[in-house]
Amino acid sequence: MDYNEDSQATPACTLETIDGAMYDFIERLNLHTSTNKGLSKARTLWLGTERVYQIKSDKRIRDATGALILPLVTINRSSMVKDPAFKGAFQAHYPPGTEGSSTITKRVPNQEKTSNYQTAQFLKDSKGTGYGKHEEGDSAIVYDNYNSTVPVYVTDNYDITLRAEYQQQMNDLLQPFITVTGGINSFLFGKDGHKFEAFVQQEFAQNNNMTNLGEQERVFETKVTIKVLGYLVGEGLNNKKPTLSRRENRAKIRFSKERSIVGDKVPWKDKDNDYRD
Repeated sequence: MDYNEDSQATPACTLETIDGAMYDFIERLNLHTSTNKGLSKARTLWLGTERVYQIKSDKRIRDATGALILPLVTINRSSMVKDPAFKGAFQAHYPPGTEGSSTITKRVPNQEKTSNYQTAQFLKDSKGTGYGKHEEGDSAIVYDNYNSTVPVYVTDNYDITLRAEYQQQMNDLLQPFITVTGGINSFLFGKDGHKFEAFVQQEFAQNNNMTNLGEQERVFETKVTIKVLGYLVGEGLNNKKPTLSRRENRAKIRFSKERSIVGDKVPWKDKDNDYRD
């Protein structure tokens, strides 16, 4: 029932989009702690990057011997699950490219087309004289319906590892992860217009070597696990970009009257004016 359709490429939601959103979220926490040089911002490191590239691109995270400079926050996507039971708002399965594989994401009145329709309807009712009667309830509206590809839902698990030299530094880094969500463990974050829901897991695993009296450097480690309910749109570089379609609905649909019921009369005949005859 729609017409006047046009399409345009829209930003895809890929695995990199979710990863980037998580990295940006950690950066927005702006984690600082006290060091022997004063207040210092903890560096954020994505573990998927090659070590050689890390040393060359950002020498501030390693010293002359290649050892990590603490405090440090690392991010790693530890696992990903595509659970058929997790389908979000779209419970039915539609194969890509078939009818129903797209959904309306936004509906906006088209003021220009609505005005043109109502003006044409008024002139028609007034038979071109400009004097007509506007019937109540006859204000049909033309809408622009924006359709996008139905997403595929996935669950990503991220391990955020906090590393520090002292217990006080670890307390400074860990506390924002506990308090940023308030009394609950969930929060919303996003990137490029895409929004995701995340859950900070209840347990914060600690791995400290302070009880070891050997010659190893003292390190405090705490792992924060964040579960993200994400979604993917399109197939990334292996397929064309997901499409956003704009469709205008028809203002009104009329059906002609079927003259087959006994009792209907032909208005311009005085005799033998039954349609049935």
